[in-house]
Amino acid sequence: MNAPDTLLNTAAQGAVGQSHLHESARAQVLGQAPYLDDMPEVRGTLYAAPILSRVAHGTLHGVDTAAALAMPGVRGVVLAADIPGDPILAAFGHDEPIFALDQVLYVGQVIGLVVADSVMAARRAARQVQPDISPLPAILTVQQALEAEHYVLPPVHVTRGDADAGLARAPHRLQGTLEVGGQEHFYLEGQIAYVLPMEQNQWWVYSSTQHPGEVQEWVAHALGIGNHAVTVQCRRMGGGFGGKETQAGHLAVWSALAARKFGCPIKLRLDRDDDFMITGKRHPFAYNWDVGFDDTGLITGLKLQMAANCGFSADLSGPVADRAIFHADNAYFLSDVSISSYRCKLHTQSHTAFRGFGGPQGVIVIETILGDIARTLGLDPLAVRQRNYYDADASSPRAVTHYQMTVEDNILHPMTKKLEQDARYQQRLEAISAWNAQNPVLQRGLAITPVKFGISFTATLFNQAGALVHVYTDGSVQVNHGGTEMGQGLNTKVAQVVADELGVPMSAVQVTASDTSKVPNASATAASSGTDLNGRAAQYAARKVRGNLAAFVAGLDGCGAGAVSFAGGQIHTPQGTRDFRAVVKEAYANRIQLWSDGFYRTPKIHYDKTTLTGRPFYYFAYGLACSEVAIDTLTGESKVLAIDVLYDAGRSINPAIDIGQVEGGFVQGMGWLTTEQLVWNEQGVLTTHAPSTYKIPATGDIPEHFQVQLYQEPNREDNVGGSKAVGEPPFMLAISVYEALRHAIASARERQGKRGVVQLQAPATAEHVLQALQR
Repeated sequence: MNAPDTLLNTAAQGAVGQSHLHESARAQVLGQAPYLDDMPEVRGTLYAAPILSRVAHGTLHGVDTAAALAMPGVRGVVLAADIPGDPILAAFGHDEPIFALDQVLYVGQVIGLVVADSVMAARRAARQVQPDISPLPAILTVQQALEAEHYVLPPVHVTRGDADAGLARAPHRLQGTLEVGGQEHFYLEGQIAYVLPMEQNQWWVYSSTQHPGEVQEWVAHALGIGNHAVTVQCRRMGGGFGGKETQAGHLAVWSALAARKFGCPIKLRLDRDDDFMITGKRHPFAYNWDVGFDDTGLITGLKLQMAANCGFSADLSGPVADRAIFHADNAYFLSDVSISSYRCKLHTQSHTAFRGFGGPQGVIVIETILGDIARTLGLDPLAVRQRNYYDADASSPRAVTHYQMTVEDNILHPMTKKLEQDARYQQRLEAISAWNAQNPVLQRGLAITPVKFGISFTATLFNQAGALVHVYTDGSVQVNHGGTEMGQGLNTKVAQVVADELGVPMSAVQVTASDTSKVPNASATAASSGTDLNGRAAQYAARKVRGNLAAFVAGLDGCGAGAVSFAGGQIHTPQGTRDFRAVVKEAYANRIQLWSDGFYRTPKIHYDKTTLTGRPFYYFAYGLACSEVAIDTLTGESKVLAIDVLYDAGRSINPAIDIGQVEGGFVQGMGWLTTEQLVWNEQGVLTTHAPSTYKIPATGDIPEHFQVQLYQEPNREDNVGGSKAVGEPPFMLAISVYEALRHAIASARERQGKRGVVQLQAPATAEHVLQALQR
């Protein structure tokens, strides 16, 4: 792995574009960066633990709490009857009860809470509660849901051209299926909330959440009060990955209801097993397709069915499944295509947002199809991929997506050429072929796959942000914005943008905790748009303050405000230079406003939600990865040997942080496709609910050769600093590992006289690799 050499830079160089340290890095290393569970607790705090359903689907007749209430330290229980407001969560679908009402809908559904004097007393007592449930038939597979037409939302169909005609005229045709599993978020800091009753029916909520505004709304809705009576604050999260976009709201609501009933502060922290059992995961998907193509591998027609396992409620399944449709093309022009998307309702956890938000589920299926086409024709998969790329010329008919958005900024052609050369792709292919011919047990594989990822929320209303910038009389600067920090460096980048706007050193800028009483109605920090939205809003706020100071100094020096510049902690005019701090003091003495707000809404985006056509994204971020793997044909075990990544971060605001995000996203994607397997048994119980049964990548899974380069080209759209998003797109570059595994499997199968399509279910566990070898 690599990172830029410089980590500390002076204000004279400017902050944007430099690899400044993460604003909390030193504090985190020293154990001085508190997370929610580290906060001092108010005297009188009690602790809650969830009462869980042990049945996947059934009628709830009542709850026997006698044994739990008799245990030492137990103060009582909270059930649906204790909800003063709406008993249904204030989610988009309005289909998820706060606590189970007359039915239970999955194993792990929260029926109520036990409240006690200590964490362990509450947890032990919760296990002694006996719900009275009569089991009902449960739907536990996507196939069962499809057959029963059991959906959380109606199916969606998107077409362009005539897929049947495209298939009919194709010289070659393939049908295929694929199943891709879900993924547990496995954030280091689990789900947690701490709620304090305040005066006059007001509430203070500490929540580990990516969406404080939604937590505020949900808590107010459940308590039957106005949003203005609830304040939600989040300084940092120990990881989120989408799992704390909606799911964190549940804990805050449950804690608030307990705090209301008992009239004291309540903390609720899920242990890892309960977190697994209660919260949603990445949506598992099942696919089948019919594809036509010519002798060069060019796709002439495609009919694709995608079935998403949504769990028991809608949650964010609509926009997740929509984004899977938007990204079913990935980097490829589909002339005649028909896509059907089914949002299946199962009696499992309600699946939710996860890094990529449906994009990975769309990208992997088209990459699988192209890999199948290449192997069927005996062609290099990279050549087939390039044959299907969108044209670089935005005026070409082959530069328009199946949802009618023109790809105006396609830079994949030169990026592919660069990575192919830098990674020595052709030479390594030849070397691997020679190796495989001599080593029947250990077979190697190599693949390059691209990504074209749309940046913006598909829920258009979320593409807005606000910020506050305060300049104090000593010249120090405080910034507050609506985004949340979950380790991704958002606050660092925002501070860099503000520092440059005011021409002050980074050390002068402090970004404070996300707080609904400062920036209201803020969007979730998700969709890779945290810096795009909040960085621009903070820049606009700082620009207003700078404008006030510029006008003041221009008046002093008798020049136009346009002649005033800010850099290096100084304010410059044709008449001379003044210290920023001295000017601020003088401006305050002259009653000049030294604080301001900023607001930003993403331009250009629009689309029809009924037809899924238009321009849902402001721009695309691109990337490619070359991965080399080895498999043991006797055991099915696999190992990643080398990774080369070329990623399009535009003009990077902070190269070190961006490279770290690329590395982290890739490794997390690698886990999704190789080791992280979720298994539900026939009773609907998630059996992989702990680190002992669910394996995320470890340091030993990361190859010594992990090279990341940032492609040097500014964003063609007017984005903050000329940058591009970096949170989610790298995740999908790990599909190169999956395709490299299929290359290795294909090589082993050829030794057995088997050719053509490789059917490998994801994640590619040892068991699935062995199955693919034997098919």
